[in-house]
Amino acid sequence: MRRRPISLLVFSVTLLLLLWLVPDVLLLIFAGVLLAVFLRGGGDLIGLRFGMSGPKRVLLFTLLVVVVFAGLGWMAAAPLAEQMSQLWQQVPRVVQQVTQRLSSYSWGQELLERAKPENLSMPSGGGSGAFAVLGTTFGALGNFVLLIFLGLYFAMDPGLYRRGIEFLLAPSLRLKASASCEEAGETLRGWLGGQMISMAVVGVLTTLGLWLLGVPLAPLLGLIAALMAFIPNIGPVLAAVPAVLLGLESGLSGALSVIGVYLAVQTVESYLITPYVQKRSVDLPPALTIVVQVAMGTLYGIMGLALATPFAALLLMLTRRLYVEDYLGAEPPEERRVLLR
Repeated sequence: MRRRPISLLVFSVTLLLLLWLVPDVLLLIFAGVLLAVFLRGGGDLIGLRFGMSGPKRVLLFTLLVVVVFAGLGWMAAAPLAEQMSQLWQQVPRVVQQVTQRLSSYSWGQELLERAKPENLSMPSGGGSGAFAVLGTTFGALGNFVLLIFLGLYFAMDPGLYRRGIEFLLAPSLRLKASASCEEAGETLRGWLGGQMISMAVVGVLTTLGLWLLGVPLAPLLGLIAALMAFIPNIGPVLAAVPAVLLGLESGLSGALSVIGVYLAVQTVESYLITPYVQKRSVDLPPALTIVVQVAMGTLYGIMGLALATPFAALLLMLTRRLYVEDYLGAEPPEERRVLLR
């Protein structure tokens, strides 16, 4: 058997085994690649502006990001801490009011009974197991530190890791592997840029809508909505929960108004902002995105769900280039003539 198909087979089987046996590690690596794409993109902009090259521009951009976030955190620490304290004080009181209202109805009593912790059960399986390993083995802080170092290492010298992938394949495939890695980076960079724009739009529109309704803590709730927008489908729902609870202070109409704001923001983001932005960066079919989100969320938990959309963009690009164009597009003439008969 020729070395070319053997190398492809060994590479594919190894990747599938790792995805099956240690999916948490591969998810962390993929998250590190996304961070590296962000850092490398910013570093390239600095390199073009100031003529810097090599890892220095990545380190400078990383330092600028740290300084900017530290400055924003220092300026917003006091008001955000105050708002967070108010949120923790108001939410339990609002939950108690809602509980009292639901208790006056028979269906509400049944709903509250089912919502008790002892009556709730977490599903078991690969998704919860993978997320448990990722969350308990290293801890949240350990995962964050590992992610930062992975992103920095990948961003400062991506060629080193790209060459490592190339050496696992036959020499005749290495040029194509290098081009595919470059295109994969461009695909992830385009998706990440579009996602950041969408998150910013969600945060600004949510803050503005809640402020117009007079909902307290609108900036904090807008920030939560922007951050949770990174997790598709379930993120916006989770972000709306504290806002709806605060809206209940004004009665059912207040809660419905808050829900209307979140629905309007998600409609604008889903049907106007994201399609326009992603169309200019990544041509990702919505149905494929949903299928990959469901599969990744079921198999690998919330972290798989968070990384499902960039994974879908990468999967689509690799399928189009390596299978549709290189394999199916290279069909021999004699096979094509058979189909025409």
